[in-house]
Amino acid sequence: MGPFSPDLLKGKVILITGGATGLGRAMGEVFNALGARLAIASRKESILKQAAEAMGTPSNPVFYKSCDVRDPLQIQALVDDIESQLGPIDVLVNNAAGNFISRTERLSPRAVDSVLNIVLHGTFYTTLEVGKRWIEQGKGGTMLNIVTTYATTGSGYVVPSAAAKAGVLALTKSLAVEWAKYGIRQVAIAPGPFPTTGAWSRLSPTPELEASMIERVPLKRVGNKEELAHLAAFLISDYAAYMNGEVVTIDGGEWLQGAGQFNGLSEMTDEQWDTLADLTRNGNK
Repeated sequence: MGPFSPDLLKGKVILITGGATGLGRAMGEVFNALGARLAIASRKESILKQAAEAMGTPSNPVFYKSCDVRDPLQIQALVDDIESQLGPIDVLVNNAAGNFISRTERLSPRAVDSVLNIVLHGTFYTTLEVGKRWIEQGKGGTMLNIVTTYATTGSGYVVPSAAAKAGVLALTKSLAVEWAKYGIRQVAIAPGPFPTTGAWSRLSPTPELEASMIERVPLKRVGNKEELAHLAAFLISDYAAYMNGEVVTIDGGEWLQGAGQFNGLSEMTDEQWDTLADLTRNGNK
């Protein structure tokens, strides 16, 4: 049983890009259970069909359509079909992404484009397609962008993703001001480590990498998908209608652990602290 009334999102038409798997699928399951009329899109139609059939019910089926967000014409066709089948979109969740770890000097221009074209261009194209329609229709709406904690701080070894997500973050904050007059609000979620089959295999492919990732989190665990999905449900609901341009971090304190100059002292033993205290007292004398 979730934390919300089962009609929290009743009647809202919600499009999730990258909605067939991972965090997109988790959000879709929660939104659907809360009464939303859900549309999901990604590139692989067979996976979309399986996800839609698993999430939908006879009274509230899930619409799905294959779409490559790197292609504006495919996005236009997607939104046309959603409006025809479900009505005008109320919420856009820009979740489609791509990422992998690599030393930056080993990247080819094509590898860089593979991330930027999905994450930054795809998000921008989808935002434009939906936003222009809302403005022409004279209706408001909510856009939820999935960014990352290193969109603000940067991060080595995932540099195309960091650059692309930083762009999405800037898009979120910029349009929060520019499009507010149309009743369109922008919100974002910056997740820390959330294991999903696709992303986890590329970003944490070995037990050693997984262990080191968890060790960085003060809560000493990864997030579970339902935690993020419930946060997303609140942010796109009418209860968050005064939130605009806000980015909510959900990472167990991971980025704060790396931000504080002395946070590494959490690894010190009691004996080391005793020695440090003695040295400090002697220094004061």
